[in-house]
Amino acid sequence: MEKSDYKNDASPNERLMLTIVRLSEQYKKDCSLIFSHYGLTFPQYNVLRILDGSENGQNTISRVSKLMLVSGANMTGIAKRLERDGFLARKSIPEDERVTLLAITPRGKQTLKSIETERDALIDRYLSDYGEETKHQLQTTLRACLRKASSRETGEKACMS
Repeated sequence: MEKSDYKNDASPNERLMLTIVRLSEQYKKDCSLIFSHYGLTFPQYNVLRILDGSENGQNTISRVSKLMLVSGANMTGIAKRLERDGFLARKSIPEDERVTLLAITPRGKQTLKSIETERDALIDRYLSDYGEETKHQLQTTLRACLRKASSRETGEKACMS
């Protein structure tokens, strides 16, 4: 094996953050392989998950965009492709035609259900060595870190669910 000329001089905090980023990128890559079999990209899947968890299976495009940390322009393109492929419906609200409402379709719901087993097996592969208390504590810590980062970015306290 060839010796590397790379020296990691990152601080422990930076190494931790980079590990989180690498884990996230690997998870997205692995999930994308699953989602592609159903005609979805990772962002498209996330839109469907958000809508499926929203009241009456619908939400505004601006709220979905904020939850996903995606620009409005990117969200519009994602929504148009999902609508074209029958996963969601877009409609205007009569009271304010500037607001676009997204609603998951039966096809979108069925696709999420079909993905569930493979997605859960992938997640289990990542987390099966850790107990519920460890996972809960890690999630609590990461959410607190995310809230702190979000409040700095927006200048206000952000609520993450």
